[in-house]
Amino acid sequence: MTTGPQWINDLMDALGAPGAGIAIALENLFPPLPSEVILPFAGFAAASGRMGLIAVLLWTTAGSVVGALALYGVGALLGRDRTVALAARLPLLKVSDIEKTEAWFERHGTKAVFFGRMIPVFRSLISVPAGVERMRLPVFLLLTTLGSALWNTLFVLAGYALGDNWSRVTDIVSAYSKVVLAAAALAVLCFVAVRLLRPGGGRRRRDGEEREPVS
Repeated sequence: MTTGPQWINDLMDALGAPGAGIAIALENLFPPLPSEVILPFAGFAAASGRMGLIAVLLWTTAGSVVGALALYGVGALLGRDRTVALAARLPLLKVSDIEKTEAWFERHGTKAVFFGRMIPVFRSLISVPAGVERMRLPVFLLLTTLGSALWNTLFVLAGYALGDNWSRVTDIVSAYSKVVLAAAALAVLCFVAVRLLRPGGGRRRRDGEEREPVS
């Protein structure tokens, strides 16, 4: 029988479907943990009779929400003032960048939280700015639950349908993740290049200088 990583096996053997939920909660808090392994393997475990399919779907979605809520709390505790203070200490980053991000989040935050649940790594990170911006908690929970339920259901059912071949899902999602991360890395490199090439781009704005307007 095809088996998943030992720690996931141990959690599911000890706790059943709640173990899958705990694994997904940890994946939200520590993005390098592989949801593309956890979810299809949980579906395979349901297909082999180790746990119920509906229970797996409910518990993995609950785990996603709990993990996202914890990161939302981190953002809320950090707050705007601390975020701005941290940004002011980082090279190539300006306070105006934070202001532009805030303006963007005000316009697109609901879509970012919902669709961000379907993008590797970002599905965890998007909870932090949602907390910083104090998105209304009921809205955050609803969007997180819906987005997570869609993502989780897709991969749990894929693992359930593929059975012993559940790891094929991992190969497909791993390729998808690499494309997303490569695009993100390219965006960061472009941001740094623009900052360095812009006149005065490497110079930290002095206190009292006029802020750039938010576009």
